[in-house]
Amino acid sequence: MALSVQNYLKLANFYNEMATVLSAICVEKGGIAMENYVGRFFAADVLEYIVEYANRLKKSGETIPGDVQSVMDLFEKQFEKVKNLVTPNQKPIYEMTLEEFEKIMNI
Repeated sequence: MALSVQNYLKLANFYNEMATVLSAICVEKGGIAMENYVGRFFAADVLEYIVEYANRLKKSGETIPGDVQSVMDLFEKQFEKVKNLVTPNQKPIYEMTLEEFEKIMNI
């Protein structure tokens, strides 16, 4: 995926939609707290990927509009709260191959 603000916005929209679905699942399963839902680990991994994508986008020199920068800052703050939930490994998830990810997740 080529680094671009457009692709970043697609990832951000995906995360927001996913968060809505995860909340709906928690309600449907009897109102369990998000902190107790197993999907929170996947959400943390996705958020880690989005934050790292933003960091690489910033380093690439691409012009980032102010409103997109605020979204990047918001996601970074959210990630700080859940970074202890990301998949533990020797290598960050965004640098893993699919095979490495499946092996770590025991799929």
